[in-house]
Amino acid sequence: MVARAKNPSPTDGRELRTQGRKTMTALLDAGMEALGEKGYHAARVDDVVRIAGVSHGTFYLYFSNKEDLFRAMAERCAEETEALAATLDGVDGTAEGRERLRAWLVDFLALYRTHGVVIRAWAEKQVTDRELKSLGTSAFGHITGMLEERLPPAPARRGPDLRPIALLALIERFSYVWISRDLGWSDDEMLDSLAGVIHRGFFSPTD
Repeated sequence: MVARAKNPSPTDGRELRTQGRKTMTALLDAGMEALGEKGYHAARVDDVVRIAGVSHGTFYLYFSNKEDLFRAMAERCAEETEALAATLDGVDGTAEGRERLRAWLVDFLALYRTHGVVIRAWAEKQVTDRELKSLGTSAFGHITGMLEERLPPAPARRGPDLRPIALLALIERFSYVWISRDLGWSDDEMLDSLAGVIHRGFFSPTD
């Protein structure tokens, strides 16, 4: 008698989808780690599968090459960056505004801990793929636009208002130094310092 194959149940399908999502996440996280270790150009698929603990065959079930993996990493970063930009609200020259800014910086730092290697690849022009560069331009154009909307009106002067770009550059570089070096300060001390500098310099300036 020939044994019949077991018909998959709905539960089997859910388990497969769950496992697939876990594998995808593991590969994306491994890509982040490989990028952090070696940089965009030196990182290889070999590094990703080693870190993720999967086979090359498994990798190629999800991505066609390193660039395809990085595109997925970039898309995830862009989505979370744009979502974070939308939460910056209620920041003004008051003490309450400073606390709202500090709370937002906590979320930015959490995002940077996860996606900093992708953000640096964009900021430092490691990426040459046009589509990937466009993703970075869109994501950070969005967050710059949000900052511009929330800053106090600029003093009358000639030329473009560069405050939003300067503010984003300050936050990004500060986060990079903070995470990559041991400066001997606690997270609370760093957050208080950064929030104070930004609040005084950008949201409650004196003429």
